[in-house]
Amino acid sequence: MPEVPPMARLKIRWTMLGIAGALVMICCGGGLVAYVTGDSGDTRAAEEANGRVSVATLGVPVRDGLFEFTVHSVRCGESKVGSDYLSKTAQGQFCLVNLQVKNIGKEARTFDFGNQQAFGEENTKYSSDGAASLYANDQSEAFLNEINPGNAITADVVFDIGKGAKLLAVELHDSAFSGGVKVRLG
Repeated sequence: MPEVPPMARLKIRWTMLGIAGALVMICCGGGLVAYVTGDSGDTRAAEEANGRVSVATLGVPVRDGLFEFTVHSVRCGESKVGSDYLSKTAQGQFCLVNLQVKNIGKEARTFDFGNQQAFGEENTKYSSDGAASLYANDQSEAFLNEINPGNAITADVVFDIGKGAKLLAVELHDSAFSGGVKVRLG
């Protein structure tokens, strides 16, 4: 058997170490994402095992990760949100989804308007409008403030949709990486 030159052995060793390091990073990265988002994956599996419906309706509390959401109302047709000094005008129309967000975990968590989505007819997907949500909640402490365990905030999440369009559901998320829960709006 021919002897492998020292440089080739060194190259093989570094390649193997690189592959092992990449595998460790992938495994640790998944665990880190689950830890940061607070979503162990057990919640959704437990709900499915108990036969719970994954789509809720107005006024029914629903959970994703460490937040419990209750959608109270939806109001569409607004052309502008905010005050005389800080406001935003809709490209189409604003729909304001009023909801309560309760921290059901054991540590403070931040609710982010940007993680929320809405769906219209023909499964059209809308992103929330962060600036409009901020202006619509000018007296609220909902924007990027931590919610301590057991506490809740009430806020409007704002979506800019086309004139004549209609929202059918919202998908609410504990974090950018959570599975989310749908709530029918009508």
